[in-house]
Amino acid sequence: MIQNFKGTTAVLTGAGSGFGLECARIGAARGMNLVLVDVQQDALDRARAEMEAAGAQVLARKVDVSNAAQMEQLAKDVQERFGAPHFVFNNAGVGAGGLVWENTVADWEWVLGVDLWGVIHGVRLFTPMMLEAAAKDASYRGHIVNTASMAGLLTAPNMGIYNAAKAAVVSLTETLYQDLKLITDQIGASILCPYFVPTGITSSERNRPGALAAGELTKSQMIGQAMSNKAVSSGKVTAAEVAQMVFDAISANQFYVFSHPNALGNVKSRMDSIVSITNPPDPFLARPEIGAKLRAQLRAG
Repeated sequence: MIQNFKGTTAVLTGAGSGFGLECARIGAARGMNLVLVDVQQDALDRARAEMEAAGAQVLARKVDVSNAAQMEQLAKDVQERFGAPHFVFNNAGVGAGGLVWENTVADWEWVLGVDLWGVIHGVRLFTPMMLEAAAKDASYRGHIVNTASMAGLLTAPNMGIYNAAKAAVVSLTETLYQDLKLITDQIGASILCPYFVPTGITSSERNRPGALAAGELTKSQMIGQAMSNKAVSSGKVTAAEVAQMVFDAISANQFYVFSHPNALGNVKSRMDSIVSITNPPDPFLARPEIGAKLRAQLRAG
């Protein structure tokens, strides 16, 4: 159980917007040292200025989380400035949609690079530092939070590349939780699975590297983008509310964090079909009009 955050250090990727920024705001209010990481320099600069104005000690780094060398340098910088972190929020994420066979190699490399490899790098680099700190100090407490998505537990059509990345993050984090329990009682882990929450993810193309530039959008990708924009922008739960859920989960050593627990009915129907060895259920069972519209759009000439 972690109650006192004052003087602890948190590493936050994707800190320039969305959940990362809101978690940083809570961290600043609680007297934490903050390592702000983002690939967008102007957003990073704004976040740093805001957190420093709030009294936090800040290390800000522009980093592509998919890049092993950049992440390794980040870990060294954190160690030099603050020592081992107490909290790591592997939060950076990008979105992409479309029929799964229409995604290019560049699409796969970009989304898996940020959404999966970014988490992998955060786990492989910071966990050993945290374990070393725990071994030296019996009072040390740490926690790792990986941001997945309800897409990691559901398989909605027309967004397979994102589903695959987030499902891998769920599996990785559940395994991390079990692995940590083998080694220590001082470090916990949580998985954040947001549903439709207004953040900057629908405009993540703005930070797509030129080397992995998108081709001309297919019909399914344009439809997927429009549906995603509408669903995310109309979300009623805010990123700030989700960030508070995350800190509550850390304090309670709670593993699963859901922004929309009411969506778990869809997860249960999927799991029931697996256990009963029946074909996957309609992911739009609760909202059949969404599936009907998507089918009509894709089948139109």
